Amino acid sequence: MKAAFLQSPNQIQLLDRPLPEPGAGEVRVKLRKVGICGSDVHLFLGHRLLDKPTIIGHEGLGQLDKLGAGVTGRSVGERVVIEPNIPCRQCQYCWSGRSNICVNKRVIGVNEAGCFAEYIVLPADFCWHVPDSVSDADAVTVEPMAVALHALLGSSAKPGDTIAVIGLGAIGLLLTHLALSLGYRVFVTELNAAKRQLAETMGAVAVSPSGPPVDQQIAVADAWLANNVCAVFECAGTAATASLATAAVPRGAEVVLVGLSTKEATFTPLKIAREGIHIVPSIVYDHPADFRRTIQLIASRVIRPSFVISSQMELDNLQQALEIAALGDETKILITI
Repeated sequence: MKAAFLQSPNQIQLLDRPLPEPGAGEVRVKLRKVGICGSDVHLFLGHRLLDKPTIIGHEGLGQLDKLGAGVTGRSVGERVVIEPNIPCRQCQYCWSGRSNICVNKRVIGVNEAGCFAEYIVLPADFCWHVPDSVSDADAVTVEPMAVALHALLGSSAKPGDTIAVIGLGAIGLLLTHLALSLGYRVFVTELNAAKRQLAETMGAVAVSPSGPPVDQQIAVADAWLANNVCAVFECAGTAATASLATAAVPRGAEVVLVGLSTKEATFTPLKIAREGIHIVPSIVYDHPADFRRTIQLIASRVIRPSFVISSQMELDNLQQALEIAALGDETKILITI
């Protein structure tokens, strides 16, 4: 099979590799479409170093190609999306219902071969059947949509409440779309004018202050306070926006950390304690609930996450696609295989 390896930062190499064989309880998937995630871009740029050349990519859509021993109730040719974070289901966190922070988690495209390839093998129950009513474009965006769903449903905000989203990358846009579809009111903050406009066309209210950081903080805080924002979702993944979220969040509200900044952010402990601010972490999703809920919401046409796809390219052009994605203007580049 053809597979794209990240050999070193900024270097993708297409190689021929033997076709992988499914073991007991596993299936082989012939991949058709794979989305580029922000985490793929970070790996490509060397913000996070892998210990060996790796097939990256994890937002995969394809068809079951071969069933391993013991796999029942599945059929060759079945259309599936891949859930790429595989908890061990044996550690204390898995046993307590927090599999998203499993210490032994297998991560497709990071510590195991990923989806920028023609085939992949993984456990059968991490390949989700796609109903016929769901388009390929909506199906390939299930994984990032599940990240957004986990963040929103993990907060204390409820439909009818007002929330704020900082950063309109794919996750921020998908979270905005989900929240608006479920009846929340949404304020967004984003530097990119085109992404702000996209959120506004969905019904969000943009708050895009200018000037020195202090003035920006005041403007955002005033807007959030005046509109009873009860939860702020930090989706930009920078230290500056995490600091902004904790500084500007209204009294009694919560900050949900969805972005994955590796830099140190700052906050004032007195404000957090005196004003009853809750800081809530959110990473990936829980198995199996979040993928099941996401697929059902798409199948019932409550949400249509395919809007986030901005362009498509071929696997042979993955190097160029990642370079374009790194510029930050695209919302989601889709790789076809």
